[in-house]
Amino acid sequence: MTSNIVIDARDVTLRFGSGTAAVDVLRGVSLKVEQDERLAILGPSGSGKSSLMAVLSGLERATSGKVLIAGADFSALDEDGLARARRGRIGIVLQAFHLIPTMTAVENVAIPLELAGISDPETKARAELERVGLGHRIDHYPTELSGGEQQRVGLARAIAARPALIFADEPTGNLDEATGNSVVELLFDRLTETGATLILITHDAALAARCDRIIEMKDGHIIRDQRHFAELAVAE
Repeated sequence: MTSNIVIDARDVTLRFGSGTAAVDVLRGVSLKVEQDERLAILGPSGSGKSSLMAVLSGLERATSGKVLIAGADFSALDEDGLARARRGRIGIVLQAFHLIPTMTAVENVAIPLELAGISDPETKARAELERVGLGHRIDHYPTELSGGEQQRVGLARAIAARPALIFADEPTGNLDEATGNSVVELLFDRLTETGATLILITHDAALAARCDRIIEMKDGHIIRDQRHFAELAVAE
């Protein structure tokens, strides 16, 4: 993998089940992403976009193919190895926030820092929450925060360890339009400051247009790559 390529996926497949019950979710996906890119993966429900994110982020193991992520061969790792490889390399922002309800905002942000072995995690978590405008809410629990505030905590948690890659899966899906727009602005501002590469999963064409490259998926295939303005062949 060349130094400026942070994702190199080659002929990746993902199959759930076996025999007559098998479902092919990804069907020979190949993709390279360069450092600092802002890539949107666009497609309707069931197109395979969230499954591709799961494989690229190490949340799922590909059934076959090669998956090289920020210098690590994810396709050669078991579940424990994937968990270790994600630490410090990958941050994830999810539609449903997934904050730990029994922990405060600062505790939610500090956890991945602790797991990554970063020193003084609470101080760094507090600083990251300040950067997303939540310095006055650091000791509040998720149930005491609005949806927009919870997503800001999620964003702080994803970015605090300064990973090379940020995956955002429908980050505005549970927010109203105004709140969603403010979260998107904050996301892009923080990425500019930290230099992380963004992989944005969305069905929203307007949100995808904020990125400098858009990949469209259908039926487990990449059917279009708009950075190169060239439709890719779809294997039948």
